[in-house]
Amino acid sequence: MKSDDPRKSLARDTVLAHGGRHPDDYGGAVNTPVVRASTILSPTLAAWDAKTRDMMAGVPGTYYGRFGTPTHRDLEDALTALEGAHRTALFPSGYAACAAAILSTTKAGGHVLLPDSVYFPVRKVASGLLAKMNVSCTFYDPAIGAGIEALLRPETDCVYMEAPGSLTFEMQDVPAITRVCRARGVLTALDNTWATPLYFRPIEHGVDMSVQAATKYVVGHSDAMLGYVACASSAVFDALARTSMDLGYSVSADDAFLGARGLRTMSVRLERQGRTGLALAELFAQQPEVEKVLHPARPDFPGHDLWKRDFSGTSGLFGVVFRPMSRARFAVFVDTLEHFGIGASWGGYESLVMPMNPKPLRTATAWPHEGPCLRVHAGLEDEGDLVADLVHAFAVMRALP
Repeated sequence: MKSDDPRKSLARDTVLAHGGRHPDDYGGAVNTPVVRASTILSPTLAAWDAKTRDMMAGVPGTYYGRFGTPTHRDLEDALTALEGAHRTALFPSGYAACAAAILSTTKAGGHVLLPDSVYFPVRKVASGLLAKMNVSCTFYDPAIGAGIEALLRPETDCVYMEAPGSLTFEMQDVPAITRVCRARGVLTALDNTWATPLYFRPIEHGVDMSVQAATKYVVGHSDAMLGYVACASSAVFDALARTSMDLGYSVSADDAFLGARGLRTMSVRLERQGRTGLALAELFAQQPEVEKVLHPARPDFPGHDLWKRDFSGTSGLFGVVFRPMSRARFAVFVDTLEHFGIGASWGGYESLVMPMNPKPLRTATAWPHEGPCLRVHAGLEDEGDLVADLVHAFAVMRALP
């Protein structure tokens, strides 16, 4: 039956444009203003008591600066609508969001499963903080799918996923994994930064927590650090909120504002960057110096069928494996590039490359390649200029004796 409320079926682009905005509350201002605050006053003791009760009950509101202001609340509301979630919590970085998602699920003596392709700082959470808490971690082949059941223990609290992997882009069969975990009562979390909720909505596929390094495509301008976790249920959100409070996490109102600003244009940016990224991936694939292009949207990639089944689009991030060559020859290629900065982040308007070496980061699977690798991010520059830049860099490298 069709809903009487047209807002129930808004397209995601419309949610991006209108979600979390309340101009009537701010004198008609289109965007929620930056509300910077630490102390929040109550006019009476009764108001203080009521506010305290609401805060303790988890009712959204403005109680103290560390817990957020209207600038934060409106962004959280927009992200919740975009994710199809129960509620969303903001974090000061993507790394903080990843760590909080895992920490909110487990306890001393618990067990967590992590893909071998996981974002490297999450490995440091496993070997550092979780180890100190006596939480054991097992790394698994990201291609395991329903086979994850064989790794579950009675004490397993969480299966963490990342699809595609942020360095090597392995896909995961998310629905197969979540079906197994739900049947066993194990919580799941997924780092969905590559696709964003525009191209993949984890909660619709059974994931309990959708994690996003909003520093990347949400902010979109390389000028703010931000993360968030969108939760499928009140129980999951309450545990996450307690963890965030215990750790003292706080997000700047200015950074929340930049996240909301970037959110409004994320769809048009992603469409352009995804299209350019595919063109650049094709160029790399045609070069004799390139052994393999790591891009889920390319038919020759091992996880392409999963991407095609579950995802509705592609972002601008992919990997390139070169054939074995000297570091000096590889350096000439990278250093010749004019329009690609060398940097560790991605998701902004500028194109980037980042040298990477996945081999020492693996413990459950083996990285089979010996040549140098690059992670490539397609920005918003003209596609022809980027292609010409790469062609020129290959020509300079080939001219070496």
